[in-house]
Amino acid sequence: MRTIRIGAGAGYSGDRIEPAIELADKGDLEYLVFECLGERTIALAQQTRMNDPKAGYDPLLTARMHAILPTCHAKKIRIVTNMGAANPVAAAEATREIARDLGLEGLRIAAVTGDDVLAAAKAADVPLEDGGTINQLGNRLVSANAYIGARPIADALANRADIVITGRAADPALFLGPLVHEFDWAMDDWNALGRGTVVGHLLECAGQITGGYFAEPGVKDMPGLARLGFPIGEVREDGDLVVTKVAGSGGRVTPATAKEQLLYEIHDPTNTSSRT
Repeated sequence: MRTIRIGAGAGYSGDRIEPAIELADKGDLEYLVFECLGERTIALAQQTRMNDPKAGYDPLLTARMHAILPTCHAKKIRIVTNMGAANPVAAAEATREIARDLGLEGLRIAAVTGDDVLAAAKAADVPLEDGGTINQLGNRLVSANAYIGARPIADALANRADIVITGRAADPALFLGPLVHEFDWAMDDWNALGRGTVVGHLLECAGQITGGYFAEPGVKDMPGLARLGFPIGEVREDGDLVVTKVAGSGGRVTPATAKEQLLYEIHDPTNTSSRT
């Protein structure tokens, strides 16, 4: 049964770059995913874009792309990321210029848009959960985004994109999109999509599953935290997953580290009020 290898190159906007370089160089990957966006970071990105229409993407995009593009291009590793933040198109244009500066030719870069619904929300004067409407917030309202799913990411990959840059995509969709594309999963195959979503939740926070979340010095000691390796997901066509990392990198992957990360993502599955 066919298997693909997906590496998690970042778990938040300010994450270290070195583990992603290690994954690209030694991970034998088909895909490298950078998950760098949250509600706070996209609001900050929107503020930046207000001051400069050509800005608003992840501040580390330039450094990350300079560091990993040559290796990914040489090894045909495809990149999927939400580093587009508030401005995926500008992020794609910046990545194109970086590729040119590095002398890399033939890269196809896709920008996935549609998550920014601020104008639509204002036009509809959407009601708020705690009363009132959006327009009553006035200038206090900075950002309104809808979560993009796996389908547009899979579509971009089907159109031969080497790099897919989104705005506010659902975190696991960054991993589910490549799986839908590679394995031709139907968008109503709920078992496959459910398994792929769990794959995404396990991998999306990068170093959390390799021991960063599990570690509790003196109670649950974890080796090599200073150079914690980031995870690789070996995903089969039926959705089965093996999580590993580059040999010799810091941290550890065990059933316990995986379970803590999954519980972090879903909270208490028996308590509907705590589900995310």
